[in-house]
Amino acid sequence: MELILWRHAEAEEGVPGVSDMSRQLTKRGLSQARTMAGWLKTKLPENTLVLTSPAQRARQTAMALCHDFDIVQEIGPGASVNQILAAADWPYAQCAVVVVGHQPTLSETVCVLLSTMPSGLFFNQGAIWWITCQKQESAFVAELCTVKYPEML
Repeated sequence: MELILWRHAEAEEGVPGVSDMSRQLTKRGLSQARTMAGWLKTKLPENTLVLTSPAQRARQTAMALCHDFDIVQEIGPGASVNQILAAADWPYAQCAVVVVGHQPTLSETVCVLLSTMPSGLFFNQGAIWWITCQKQESAFVAELCTVKYPEML
């Protein structure tokens, strides 16, 4: 299984009285999303499943990659690591899965999967962490393949 964790790109600041779920990507955020999506399109297998938080900024990030994605309520802001892994069907999914979500849950998920990482891991806006899962003997082993930031592309 391949799991790609993608933090939504840069979004507008929150405004009192306006729902956090409706925050939009900034102009820079839209550029970050397009840049990362362009790179991902050249790397992802054809049958990749894209799951996104219902937050507008996450949906806009996912739309840069494709229009055929699933909105999953359980992976919205405040989701737990277990909710992210359950939505992605980790480690059993039969296809690559991209999860477009939020901090701090995405970095917490990386920390759980790669138990050698420090708990203070930070996930930049628009970044992806690509993790594979291999079955070795009777256990599943997660391996970090790559980390990419839009500024690197």
